[in-house]
Amino acid sequence: MLTTAQALEKVLAAMPELAAEAAEVSAATGRFLRQTVVAERDQPPFDRVMMDGISLAHADLAAGSTAFPVQCTQMAGEPATHLETGKAIEIMTGASLPVGADCIVPVERITIDDGVAVIEDGYVAEVRQFIHPRASDHAQGCELLVPGKRISPLDIAVVTSAGLTEVAVSRAPAIRIISTGDELVPAGRRIEPHQIRMSNGPAMRALLETHGYTDCEHDHLVDERDVLREWIAVHLDAADVIILSGGVSMGKADYVPEVLAELGVEVIFHKISQRPGKPMWFGRGPDGQSVFALPGNPVSALVCCRQYVIPALAKASLAAARAPEFASLAGDVTFKPDLTCFQPVRLISNAAGQVLAMPVKTNRSGDFTALSATDGYVELPREQSYFPAGTPVFLHRW
Repeated sequence: MLTTAQALEKVLAAMPELAAEAAEVSAATGRFLRQTVVAERDQPPFDRVMMDGISLAHADLAAGSTAFPVQCTQMAGEPATHLETGKAIEIMTGASLPVGADCIVPVERITIDDGVAVIEDGYVAEVRQFIHPRASDHAQGCELLVPGKRISPLDIAVVTSAGLTEVAVSRAPAIRIISTGDELVPAGRRIEPHQIRMSNGPAMRALLETHGYTDCEHDHLVDERDVLREWIAVHLDAADVIILSGGVSMGKADYVPEVLAELGVEVIFHKISQRPGKPMWFGRGPDGQSVFALPGNPVSALVCCRQYVIPALAKASLAAARAPEFASLAGDVTFKPDLTCFQPVRLISNAAGQVLAMPVKTNRSGDFTALSATDGYVELPREQSYFPAGTPVFLHRW
């Protein structure tokens, strides 16, 4: 049986690279960047005034002048005016520094009467105060964003400041989530006492969308071999990635591995030495599709989706690698099976600034209700069985 590290390695190695495509900036948030964004020009592109007030030559102040005839008013967006000797220009925040000026006196420190600006007694101004120097943020041509970054709302400001109306991004993978099981009933439909609500598919779809993978569709198939074969074949034709939930264990109605083999899906592995999620199955379709068959238990399905599916999609999207994240256990954990344990946790912090992972008890892998109180899970290696509070552990946020 594969270790968790071996399983992830095989999943990542099997993922084909997604092509790049152009996306309008208005639709690029959450996508993975495939180009370098460079500065169109210096930022700021001129010496930018940072306060409303007057602009003047500091040398005139140093000579003892405190009253200055107001030459004119310059607004933001207007070309820089040439300052005349011994005068001041009334200036607005965001305006270009007038030629010949090298000091801003804020409006709170002056009075203007009959066209003369008078600086309050005792005010000491410094050379180039309240001036945001040209190119002090970045120079023209410098790299602002690099390939692999997931575009955030803040990045949109950077992209538009570079003058771009569209950017190259990874094509969104077509993902099809298939829930299997006669007992499943979607929300909104009548349910019998012997049935259960279908939650895995909607939850995994939401999880994937949170990570930027929005081309997701969800289907429900009953546990009949012919139905499974027909509709999995349809989804294979339409998808880059198939995620099945349920039907991968050893029961009489667990047809998924057999049906996948009949459809030409090559098995890469079946079962991982972990809990929850031990029965997970992974394979490659006849046209290079990636097929994940996850256990039907909700905790198992969501952990496997986060642990394997999302990193696989990130690799296919050429997403930049993320540094591992760590936390310290906030409580003792005992786990005796010879398996890697993925322990759900709630994150807290202490006065020392440490991130602490508080273990959250779940009633086995079917207890999805307890997961709503968690922020992720920690990875406890199979070589240990007792993990005292304070143990540093790998943290995986949902």
